Amino acid sequence: MSIKVAQAGASGSLGLPVLKNLLAAGYPVTVLTRKGSSSASKLPQDPNLTIREVDYSDVASLTEALQGITVVVSTLGTESVETQKPLIDAAVAAGVTRFIPSEFGSDTLNPKAKQLAFYKGKVDTVAYLQAKAEQSGSGFSYTQIINGPFFDWGLQVGFMLNLAKHSAVVFNGGDVPFSTTTLDTIGKAVVGVIRHLDETANRPVYVQDALVTQNKLIQYAKDKDGVEWSITHKDTEDAKREGLAELAKGPDANMWVAISGLLASALYNEEYGCNFTGRLDNELLGIKGYSDDEVRKLVESLL
Repeated sequence: MSIKVAQAGASGSLGLPVLKNLLAAGYPVTVLTRKGSSSASKLPQDPNLTIREVDYSDVASLTEALQGITVVVSTLGTESVETQKPLIDAAVAAGVTRFIPSEFGSDTLNPKAKQLAFYKGKVDTVAYLQAKAEQSGSGFSYTQIINGPFFDWGLQVGFMLNLAKHSAVVFNGGDVPFSTTTLDTIGKAVVGVIRHLDETANRPVYVQDALVTQNKLIQYAKDKDGVEWSITHKDTEDAKREGLAELAKGPDANMWVAISGLLASALYNEEYGCNFTGRLDNELLGIKGYSDDEVRKLVESLL
């Protein structure tokens, strides 16, 4: 079967690495862009790349753009996660075989994690996909890709640790192992799902480059430059309460405080499913993973 892919949200931090991996794998890719958007200027030049302007709220417009498409990959940003339902409806109407939603993060199947307000859009989207897959007689299916926090991006922007300032908020003592994956590997995981459609139908796949701890990453930085770190210790449940209190302020809420407070539990508390050990699909999807030395070199390269 000749597989053609459509990607929504291809110009973002995750979208571009996913697109580059799809093109490198030889798939014809139709990138969907919003009407009037300038995002197409960020995309690579490739003979296998087609750009289609669409109205993401118009199922008819989307259905037309998805004619002949086998797999839809959504790498829409967090703020757009809840807008995926028209895209899903269009995928079903166009006879698309597989829909990969904008999941790409913490384990939203974990009972505790799925209750976090931050993940409501993702949880609702997957429930919608499940219903469509059950109702569809055309072979429509979905796959969630669960990869933990973005490893390289998280270190670059100071999300896990602030390497530039040698500072960090360390949660639950800093020795909690959590799964994490680089942006490029997430792109490889998408390709792996497409190469294994039968084995990945209607289920989540779990991938990681490495299982790390905050303290281990800090130690790698210290080993390289010898600089002492400014550390603030915090409990994830305290951070969660602070996030919920901030959300309760409504329009006056500081959304970064709210979101980071809720995310802390999902990222650094094993009760929320942050450790994917025993559930990994790396081998199936062709994900090699990072050795300890490769993790160390990544940290050193970003100091």
